[in-house]
Amino acid sequence: QVQLVESGGGLVQPGGSLRLSCAASGFTFSRYEMKWYRQAPGKERELVARISSAGTTNYADSVKGRFTISRENVKATVYLQMNSLKPEDTAVYYCNALAPWSTQGFWGQGTQVTVSS
Repeated sequence: QVQLVESGGGLVQPGGSLRLSCAASGFTFSRYEMKWYRQAPGKERELVARISSAGTTNYADSVKGRFTISRENVKATVYLQMNSLKPEDTAVYYCNALAPWSTQGFWGQGTQVTVSS
């Protein structure tokens, strides 16, 4: 019943912006730590950003100052605002939810982000 559905990906020019959304259902969203990962072809999955149930945020060095993770508990949705996009940001972006009582996370299906001229 747990479901995470990412949306908002697409093609954008370098320097442009996108806002990714991850809509959650089937669990108590406000209690979960939420994360965004990304994976490019031939590369390992990379943690991009996280936000705790209390709102504490962390970012990969590669995206600091450009990306912002946020959550809206009433809508059970986590967002990733992506500004000043670079070609190296091109990847499939995945949403992940982690319960405070578990080491097992839930994953969405991913959304493609392509940064190209």
